[in-house]
Amino acid sequence: MVRIRLRRMGLKKQPSYRIVVCDKESPRDGAFIEIIGAYNPRTQPESVTVQEDRALYWMKVGAQPSDAVQQLFRKTGTTARYERLMKGEAPDTLLAEAAAQVAAAPAISPKTRIGRKAAPKAKKAEATAPAAE
Repeated sequence: MVRIRLRRMGLKKQPSYRIVVCDKESPRDGAFIEIIGAYNPRTQPESVTVQEDRALYWMKVGAQPSDAVQQLFRKTGTTARYERLMKGEAPDTLLAEAAAQVAAAPAISPKTRIGRKAAPKAKKAEATAPAAE
């Protein structure tokens, strides 16, 4: 069975993911058939890019998305377009709609989120005043 799932990339504690098509029994970061997208949870807002034509093709031939990928597909509208494709709507109109949605998406900041905030530092003037007494 073929699955569409996430493959972890990036450094330690700085994850980014690729959306890949792979065999169900291959390991998480093992062999894959094709890369069809990317997901970066650390940007503002989270960035998800999906090659709609390839995702729709693989779903049409029987690939099952994992739970995490299914949520991403709902967020990008790929699941809704797949359902419309199965009802008989033309693929060209669906792909044009997806391209328009990507073009209208807000710009993504190049800065990434930091996992936690640093503790505020004490001011030097306050630190030296009690010592002077």
